[in-house]
Amino acid sequence: MKKVSQIVVFLFKTLVAGLAMAFVVLYFWPQFVHPEDTGSSTIPATEAKGTALPTGPFSYADAVDLAAPAVVSIYTTSLDPQPVDAETQERLGNRMLYRMRRDMGSGVLVSEDGYILTNHHVISGAQNIQIGLWDGRIASAQVVGSDPQTDLAVLKTNQNGLPIIPFKDEVPVRVGDVVLAIGNALGLSHTVTMGIVSATERNTLDSFAFEGFIQTDAAINAGNSGGALINARGDLIGINTRHLGGSTGAQNIGFAIPMATAREVMKQIIDYGSVRRGWLGAWVGNLSPDNLADANPQLTGLAVRKVFRDGPAWQAGIRQGDEIIRLNGDTKLEALPFELKIAGLLPGTRVELEVNRNGQRFETYATLIQQPPTD
Repeated sequence: MKKVSQIVVFLFKTLVAGLAMAFVVLYFWPQFVHPEDTGSSTIPATEAKGTALPTGPFSYADAVDLAAPAVVSIYTTSLDPQPVDAETQERLGNRMLYRMRRDMGSGVLVSEDGYILTNHHVISGAQNIQIGLWDGRIASAQVVGSDPQTDLAVLKTNQNGLPIIPFKDEVPVRVGDVVLAIGNALGLSHTVTMGIVSATERNTLDSFAFEGFIQTDAAINAGNSGGALINARGDLIGINTRHLGGSTGAQNIGFAIPMATAREVMKQIIDYGSVRRGWLGAWVGNLSPDNLADANPQLTGLAVRKVFRDGPAWQAGIRQGDEIIRLNGDTKLEALPFELKIAGLLPGTRVELEVNRNGQRFETYATLIQQPPTD
């Protein structure tokens, strides 16, 4: 009987010790009971295979703190000629009647000595440009150069020691990335909106000659043009340029110029005052049965729709109605990539072309010249 009592006491003490240990463990490490508190209650299939999914931050304040001081508000004034009736014009004589117009936009400081990247349409035609800095100062700015075809412009302000936005050589951008738009939205400086990348290389807007936009659902309002599009780390990935809305009924469809394009345009404007682009002197379009009088479904290439007299294509013997079937050995030709490739070459570059005319092929060479201004 005594032995049985000893066994009962031993088991009781063991049970009490176990409960005490369990209490201590649960008190200090409750996740062992509620694994969902650590986000591990459900293991995604990709994580189970060894590829962990990234976890987003609860706040993007660090990214905003990094980028927002380099975003400026831009205010412009310009004089627009006003139409008048015949009687008023007679009284005015040779003078014109003007109306002062005020506009606003945004820009991004890219150097400590005051270079600013913005949109061409923000400063086009402006007689006076003022910028609002992060610390509340107002300063004047001048246009260094502008490029209507990419809707980019570079300004310069005579200030030093300015905050600049992180400017990396290459930042990958993927559909689904979280992005933040920072700018002077509706006159509210340094407004921040959040969204994701909806698409990349969007090139069907027919708004500019050179496209390839980042599409985002981050709200972009009037005044955001020229402002920064950053990722969740605060890296500059694009310059906001426009949004769809108004009569289209679109909501949260905005576009930004990728930094690869903006960087190259900015560098050329600062170095040369303008962008140097090759020009062939011909308009081309993708081939269709109506492009050529003797349309041959066996042929592929680009239909030459117009040739500018005395331009490089004209001097190379290319005429309207011809078909370009090869450029520097490349036979996979489409109109937009072809134009971008030509524009990406410097004036003075000699290109080799193979042309089809009424079933007869010939090779020719054209020396590109500087692309004429479009605005």
